[in-house]
Amino acid sequence: MTEREKLRERAEKRRVEALVEEIAADFEARRNVRRMLERGWELNMNFVSGNQFCDINPAGELEEEAAAFYWQARRCFNHIAPTLDTRIARLAKVRPSLEVRAFSDSDEDMKTARLCSNILRSVTNRIDLDAVISRATLWSETCGTAFYKIVWNHEDGKVIGTDEAGHSVREGDVNVIALSPFEIYPDSLTAERMEDVRSIIHAKAVPVSYLEDKFGVEMQGHRITDFPLAPYSAASGWKRPADGSERPALEDAVILIERYTRPDGTHPNGRLEIVAADKLLYEGELPYRNGDRGERTLPFVRQTCIALAGAFFGTSVVDRMIPLQRAYNAVRNRKHEFLNRLSTGVIAVEDGSVDAEELAEDGLYPGKVLVYRRGSEKPGFLDCGSVPSEFGKEEERLSDEFILVSGMSEISRNSANPTHVTSATGLQLLLDQDTNRMQMSAESIERAVREAGKHILHLYKQFAGARRIMRMTGTGGDTELFAFSQSDISADDVEFEAGFERTPEQRKEDILSLLSLGLLRNADGSFSDDTRNRVLEALGYGSFENARDISHLHLKKAERENLVLAQRDVEADEYDDHALHRAEHVRALLSGGEQNEAVRGRILRHLASHREKGGSV
Repeated sequence: MTEREKLRERAEKRRVEALVEEIAADFEARRNVRRMLERGWELNMNFVSGNQFCDINPAGELEEEAAAFYWQARRCFNHIAPTLDTRIARLAKVRPSLEVRAFSDSDEDMKTARLCSNILRSVTNRIDLDAVISRATLWSETCGTAFYKIVWNHEDGKVIGTDEAGHSVREGDVNVIALSPFEIYPDSLTAERMEDVRSIIHAKAVPVSYLEDKFGVEMQGHRITDFPLAPYSAASGWKRPADGSERPALEDAVILIERYTRPDGTHPNGRLEIVAADKLLYEGELPYRNGDRGERTLPFVRQTCIALAGAFFGTSVVDRMIPLQRAYNAVRNRKHEFLNRLSTGVIAVEDGSVDAEELAEDGLYPGKVLVYRRGSEKPGFLDCGSVPSEFGKEEERLSDEFILVSGMSEISRNSANPTHVTSATGLQLLLDQDTNRMQMSAESIERAVREAGKHILHLYKQFAGARRIMRMTGTGGDTELFAFSQSDISADDVEFEAGFERTPEQRKEDILSLLSLGLLRNADGSFSDDTRNRVLEALGYGSFENARDISHLHLKKAERENLVLAQRDVEADEYDDHALHRAEHVRALLSGGEQNEAVRGRILRHLASHREKGGSV
């Protein structure tokens, strides 16, 4: 090695060391800025789990609240957890539908929309997107904010070959990961949108074996007990003990720091730097072209429970319910203490008249023989009065405030009907009011899932390759295998359908309403075969014996012929339903086929063969 090469190597080593130190310092600075936010999230998690006698001390740490007297009752009457369960259950019914609408009626746009819709549907089933959304919703409802990380996993998908070392090479596939707010560190806490953030650090504690498998780097791990950096422990549901006892930890682990930076003048493709301990594991441009126009951007999507003005992280209903929960616990505990005084009594004795230690230990149980000194005052119970009515009034007022703050009425939370409304319309209006109170949270989930859907299509556009086979849902709900390439995906020209997924019962009710109104009938008042088949399929009788005729099979055959006609001539068959086939081929001709003279000629010749074998149009 020459002297110049040695100098260059030493300079590169100093640059890498400086970069690692700068990233570590940046991470610590972001941690310190939002430390109080993290303590607030931990406090929320403690209250949800039932540890409700803790608070944040002036030093910014959680501590156990000491009882004023040893005999004070300190029971928790948790109203936060069932309210949170109800909100999550209601939000689980408003999943946004990832359907793509075509921009026009042309065959090309219809094909692209159908392809994109099926890609999203296939990914949704493969990664169990509902479970991912549920986990993110749990974090957002508890802490106020959750995130989705959409990445391309090159180690996923089907095996397509082997490398020089004999390892399997896979085609890769999309992964969507739900992240807690503890793992995300933005460069600005005042940014109101993801677009306003210039860089994001994703930090978490990982075992050293993960780094060895992923990056081929051996490191010395250590014991990590800090909750925000131990997502593996967080996923198992542990909370920071407020009494300072030993906390669960992740053994033999290191902190993995990934810093994503948006493109700028110096780095037009952005930057991704990955650091663990004192080593630089990766340095390069942002890996994904997931922007609206194919530019590289951050692979994260944010979801909030309640957005705050001038804040990156949102708030949750748990934050609002904690003061009410403290007051409710205090009222119920003081009430129970009063009831204990009434039931067990408070005994007054003259000094030296009885054995005070024995009386304090055993009390006045039924049948007890109480011996007191002759001439002294007889021991007796003090009059404690009755339970003040203010206890009941305050308890009822706090229960009403829980409804006001949480947005969940008693009819949704505990199936009670305090308004005594008996009509179905009135009850539905009450349920709709609860839904309206949750509209901000539902809209945030909808925006996040739709943005994640766009990221998924952009990643397939970038990595799908020249040919890829995927199992998709075809016309009529049948399973089909489709071959497509990345050029077939138009991630920038798609438009997602509005609205939410409806339950099967709701869809059946809608279909029955349309049937009763006659909106599905033809001009002559009859039902077409295609309409009848689709209604039977939607009602759950698609595979019912003799419930459907074979017209849908003819339509599917005509669709396949349209695809073949784009490449070569096809002759009509004697057994075709020529009327159905002609209508399907004319539709393909009018929706863009006439623009290509070669395709137009092949379709016209195919229509002529139908006329020859089945009669004139």
